[in-house]
Amino acid sequence: MRLAWVGVHAEGLPALEALLRMETPIHGVLTLRPELAAGKSANGDYATTCQRHGVPLHFVTNLNHPEAHKVLEALSPDVVFVIGWHQIVRPATLRLARLGMIGAHASLLPANRGSAPINWALIRGERETGNTLIWLADELDAGDIIDQVAFPITPYDTCATLYDKVAASNRDMLVRLVPRLLAGERPGRSRPRSTDPVLPRRRPADGKIPWSRPSCAVYDFIRALARPYPGAFSALEGRRWFIWQAALPPAAALTSGEPGTVLGPVVSPVPEACGQLIACGEGGVIVLELEAEDATVLRGRALSDQSWSGKRWTDA
Repeated sequence: MRLAWVGVHAEGLPALEALLRMETPIHGVLTLRPELAAGKSANGDYATTCQRHGVPLHFVTNLNHPEAHKVLEALSPDVVFVIGWHQIVRPATLRLARLGMIGAHASLLPANRGSAPINWALIRGERETGNTLIWLADELDAGDIIDQVAFPITPYDTCATLYDKVAASNRDMLVRLVPRLLAGERPGRSRPRSTDPVLPRRRPADGKIPWSRPSCAVYDFIRALARPYPGAFSALEGRRWFIWQAALPPAAALTSGEPGTVLGPVVSPVPEACGQLIACGEGGVIVLELEAEDATVLRGRALSDQSWSGKRWTDA
C-alpha cells in the first residue's frame, strides 16, 4: 500500500504526526510553497514534521496543476490523504490515486457543506458541530462517509479552539482508518443528500462587525473570526481596530445606547476582564482585546483606561 499526504493548515499536523509514529507507509507529503502558505490562515510547519520522520516533502503552487500531478504520478499512490488543504480537488487530480483520495470536512455532513464551516457555525450561533472523514468525489463534499465525530460548541469556544477539536478528530479518525486500509478494506457509506445551499467563501473584508445585531450574535461573530483568522473589525474615530476577544456582560451591567456606542469602561481586579462595554442592537458586549492596523494592542487596564464613553464604533 502506497500512501501520500496533502496539507497546508495546522489542523492536519496532529494526524500526520500520529500516522508517521505508527510507521504508516506515507511515501511523500505535498504542501504549499512557503511564500503562498504565508498568506493562509492557520498554516502549519510540515517541513519540520517531514524532516523528523524522513518523509520527502514536495512544494506545489496548486494541487490541480501539472507540477503537482507530476509529483503524484511519481509517488504512484494507492490512497492520498487531503487533510487541511484549501483548494477543491478536481476530477483529473482525484484520478491520480488508485483507490481514491480521502479528505476531512469540518462539519457533520451533509450539514454545512462548503467553505469555512467552523466559522459559519459560530456566526450562526450553532451549539454543535463536528468533523467528517470522506472519500473525495467530483461533487463538492459529496463522497462516501468513512467516519464522523461530533462535538459541542461551548459559549467559550472560538474558531481556534474548535479547530483544535477538528485536528484531534482528524487524528483519531485516521488512526482508526489506516489499519483497515492496510488490511485491504475500503470503508464508506453513502451520505444523505442535502438541498441546503453551499456555504459561501469568507474573505477578510467580510469581518465588519454588525453592531445592530443582538449582543449574542455580535459575540459569536467576533469569536468566529478570532486568531488565527483575519479578525472582526470596526472603526472608532476613523481608526480601524481588530477585535480579538470579547465577552457577554450580565444584563444588570447594560444601559441603553445606539448600536456601536461605547457605554463605558469595565474595570476589574482581574486584568483579563477589563475592557469597554459596547451597545448592540439588543444588549451589549465587552471588548477585551483590540489591535490597530499599526499593531497597537490594547487589553486589560490599558483598554479600560481609554476615554471612549459616548463615542461610537462605525463601519471601517
